[in-house]
Amino acid sequence: MTQICIAFSSVQLVLTLRDTATAKAIHSVLPVESTVQTWGEEVYFPVPVSVELENDAKDVVEAGEIAFWTEGSCIAIGFGPTPISNADEIRLATRTNIWADAAGDVRQLTNIKPGDVVKLYEIQS
Repeated sequence: MTQICIAFSSVQLVLTLRDTATAKAIHSVLPVESTVQTWGEEVYFPVPVSVELENDAKDVVEAGEIAFWTEGSCIAIGFGPTPISNADEIRLATRTNIWADAAGDVRQLTNIKPGDVVKLYEIQS
């Protein structure tokens, strides 16, 4: 079970990678540093990965599911409603590949601001 860390200025998330082509592609480019953007209660940031949309891609995600937006080459982490959500659902802009699961509460990302730096790296066991 491969784990990586996504480290924001004030929050660190430990992710367990799923067995997907997207997870393998992201893992292969680590470590990565990027700059955060936000959209409602979602943070997203570009990474140097290009993959196809997977068969089980979806736009409504559960808190803790880590997504990859193929059109924008961005990791997307929804933690609450976005501008297009119905009620309390976490609805991303388009269908995304789910490639990892976060340990802990992703709602900690509430205070992350556009322009914040984020670092991704593998956790050595």
